[in-house]
Amino acid sequence: MKRSSGRSTACPAWNLGKLVGQKAPLKLKEIWSIRVRLQLKGDSRQLALFDLAIDSKLRACDLVGLRVRDVAHGMHIGSRGCVIQRKTKRPVQFEITPQTRDALVAWIDSQKLSLDDHLFPGRMRGPSHLSTRQYARLVKAWVLSIGLDPVNYGTHSMRRTKASLIYQRTKNLRAVQLLLGHSKIESTVRYLGVEVDDALSLAEQTEA
Repeated sequence: MKRSSGRSTACPAWNLGKLVGQKAPLKLKEIWSIRVRLQLKGDSRQLALFDLAIDSKLRACDLVGLRVRDVAHGMHIGSRGCVIQRKTKRPVQFEITPQTRDALVAWIDSQKLSLDDHLFPGRMRGPSHLSTRQYARLVKAWVLSIGLDPVNYGTHSMRRTKASLIYQRTKNLRAVQLLLGHSKIESTVRYLGVEVDDALSLAEQTEA
């Protein structure tokens, strides 16, 4: 009998084996800069992917694995979606803002996707979907397009962006924990790096 290696098959990392640090979230002006460029480019696929990545705060493997039915009720895009996370096997809900709904409708209509189709199909439009590696390449292109260093950004930047903005505005860690689907609030603290950010913010406001 072969012994199990004990490795998890859930959400394989595109950067497995590479030395990487925590990736920076996008700032609000950077979000809009990328969004406007994609709108001007007329790329409905990338615009829908970008907007949904920001709204959903999903890990790369969960985002690319979405099917149309995960965001649509009938052929109507809902204001909220829900997915079972591959890493934790726990459900997580996410909001879908009006501009993201518009982008999704434009993309779905252009491709005539059905409810059972992958929301972002692979190149061959078969049973496969966009890979996490392909998604990572798109993220790199997005940040490069506005002059950012891609070394500092990655797919986790998309996951962290709105979560970081919500925390900055509300300081509500519990809310961010629920939105990210973390089981422990300590994970959320580490993920956002809020202790370091808050400490530096206090230090900058204090004169010696």
